[in-house]
Amino acid sequence: MIYVRYSSGLFTKRITFLLFIFLFLFPLFGCRTPVYVPRECDVVPFEEEGIEHTAEIKTPPPPEEKAIPQMGHSIQVGAFSVFKNAVDLSDSLQELGLEPYYFKDDSGLYKVRFGNFASMVLAQARAKELCSKGTIKDFYLVGPQDYKDSEESSPDEIIALRKEIVRTAKKFIGVPYRFGGENAKDGFDCSGLTMASYRLNGLKLPRNSRMQWKAGKPVDKKDAMEADLVFFDTMGKGRVTHVGMYIGNGKFIHAPKTGKTIRIESMSNSWFKKRYLGTRSYL
Repeated sequence: MIYVRYSSGLFTKRITFLLFIFLFLFPLFGCRTPVYVPRECDVVPFEEEGIEHTAEIKTPPPPEEKAIPQMGHSIQVGAFSVFKNAVDLSDSLQELGLEPYYFKDDSGLYKVRFGNFASMVLAQARAKELCSKGTIKDFYLVGPQDYKDSEESSPDEIIALRKEIVRTAKKFIGVPYRFGGENAKDGFDCSGLTMASYRLNGLKLPRNSRMQWKAGKPVDKKDAMEADLVFFDTMGKGRVTHVGMYIGNGKFIHAPKTGKTIRIESMSNSWFKKRYLGTRSYL
């Protein structure tokens, strides 16, 4: 049998000692509330002179809108007095996927231009290859140096470039423009006209009307300027199916349907007004 000796005085002293440790020493050396170190993504409020503030959350700036790119090196061929000869040559080049476009220069002759090569060497090599196959004869190379550099132009120079693009488009008035694109079976191509007018001035406007719509910067109808493009939904399907070039004074130039030649129309025309989708700018 085990005997436990009990002493009331000793027990009382031990209880007093434990209470001393718990009340005075434990807060000094025991567990403490952890200090919270905010992470980088936390928003930490703080107060200054009674006003609550919040750490600023910085959002990245929107991407800078870029203009359509400058043209590289192109190949120019022909000097035809007969319009059909330019059309036939364009058709043969179109079959090779070269995106040709014909135009009438200041001499009144029809010429054909195609390609967008990164260097003159590449353009020359392609031209010689086509010559060896008999597709083209004599050729002339057109490079970036032959165009106005819109990226470094002053506001006045941009206005002058706009006017030149419109002047280029007006040279097609009366011509049954045919490019061989989506509407080749009809013999006309609205986006071919706008594309040619821009590319002849050194700006690589995309090929079809829907791509041209996506590439441009939206502009309010009342703020449209010369050389901006105006788009229409001629099929009633809620998407771009036709494009023309705004030339000022509420008018635009475009390549209509079969049996029609390139002409100027009014934006207030009830048929176009009803089908208008929007305006895009590229300068």
